[in-house]
Amino acid sequence: MFYKLKMSITVIDYGSGNLKSAAKALEAAANNINSDSKIIVTSDPAIIKESKKIILPGQGSFRDCYLGVKKIPGLEDTLNEFVLVKKKPIFGICVGMQLFAKIGYESQETKGFGWINGSVRKINNINKTLKLPHMGWNQIEFKKDFTLFSGLENKSHMYFVHSYELITTQKDCIVATTNYGNSIIVAVAKENIFGTQFHPEKSQKNGLIILENFLKWEV
Repeated sequence: MFYKLKMSITVIDYGSGNLKSAAKALEAAANNINSDSKIIVTSDPAIIKESKKIILPGQGSFRDCYLGVKKIPGLEDTLNEFVLVKKKPIFGICVGMQLFAKIGYESQETKGFGWINGSVRKINNINKTLKLPHMGWNQIEFKKDFTLFSGLENKSHMYFVHSYELITTQKDCIVATTNYGNSIIVAVAKENIFGTQFHPEKSQKNGLIILENFLKWEV
């Protein structure tokens, strides 16, 4: 169910991710739908707790991103409370989505938040025919109808930059894939939790549609 009211949307600053691009894209999305959402960039758990929704960006390695969260006192506990107890909406982008998994295997084994039963592993490149990172535009294929893809055509193009992928056996959580040598999960959703491997803030009109839908999303 969509709604229009004043909201605070927080982009979490934990030392990773293209925060300015994400915040600017959210502001553009809010303007497109005439929303008076207030976009905040902060690492302060007290502000995050009071937010209506949060964006968790991510750039770099799984381990570095998780340790970045851990370095901020109270942040991981705040995220768990926000997502698992208060059931408020979260949008993870790129490594931000990967952190939803139980464990990551980039550089060394590192635990994740465990919100999605899965792991993060290097993209399968057995024949050494793929360029890594997977960088640039690629089509996404919807695996189910999903509110945040409203207004998008199936096989729309999105922008990617990654060498690792989220793997999960929770088939009901998979909402979109792409093909890069193999089928790769590029969007997951579970109740109030949503994440994309691609960067909506770099995906021009298609990415803005997803951000607009996130601003209107009620769970």
